[in-house]
Amino acid sequence: METRSLGRSGLLASALGFGAGHLGRVAPEAVGPLLHGVLDLGITLIDTARGYGPSEALIGEHLAHRRDAFTLVTKVGYDVEGCTDWTRAAVKQGIDAALRRLRTDRIDVCLLHSCDLGTLQRGEVIEGLAEAVAAGKVRVPGYSGDNEALHWAVASGHFGVVETSVNVVDQWSLHAVLPTAVAQGVGVIAKRPIANVAWTFGERPVGAYAEDYWVRLQHMGVTPTSGDWLDAALRFTAFAPGVTTAIAGSSSLSHLQAMADVVARGPLEDAAAAQWSDAWRAHGQAWPGLV
Repeated sequence: METRSLGRSGLLASALGFGAGHLGRVAPEAVGPLLHGVLDLGITLIDTARGYGPSEALIGEHLAHRRDAFTLVTKVGYDVEGCTDWTRAAVKQGIDAALRRLRTDRIDVCLLHSCDLGTLQRGEVIEGLAEAVAAGKVRVPGYSGDNEALHWAVASGHFGVVETSVNVVDQWSLHAVLPTAVAQGVGVIAKRPIANVAWTFGERPVGAYAEDYWVRLQHMGVTPTSGDWLDAALRFTAFAPGVTTAIAGSSSLSHLQAMADVVARGPLEDAAAAQWSDAWRAHGQAWPGLV
């Protein structure tokens, strides 16, 4: 598995990361083998959040003794008992709670999770995150989001890492923000790298997580030159300019192995990548990033 520098943060990340939002759906006896299997595949970045049910606690339970083997990312700012969302207290107490659940003394990357532009500009949550960095509880402050708030976050200089949607049908961040991130040494975690597997639906999946991406695919009218959707989608994102790591979630180690094998093939051929970029420029420049 290729390992990359996460911007200028001093942290490293595998080209394929693990999104741990699925852990709560995994049978209890299978969680440990799954998490250890992730690390054994060479996947060295694990992304979780307080909003992912038992995810943080399960990572702490099973991987505390392998803590130095991976870069740990979590998200804060909301849903802390006794605290108003998006306040200094919510950030600081959320970090303390995450440290307890994760059974660790530090969070490598702590992301403010999709708060809006006005919240960022008021500065209180940024100050709370900076105080946690100064206290040694967080190594690198970050922001997770899209569109105008992401643009501001990268330009502000307050964050060493950002997480944003990047895939074949969601390219706003790729073109509007990632060049600035690269110039400023900001590491980029790409979420939704396989576009919620929207191509697997024969008709519009009304109300499903993949619906918006399915609609975009119809407008773009592109199919992979190889005929392999997973190959095209994942390699497009994992090797997109500025992307450090593409996080994929699965409750199946065999699926993660398949994705690791895809990433090991390296970048798409220039013509194969260009068809997606050209189709987005023709149809999707007004499409916002999906949060």
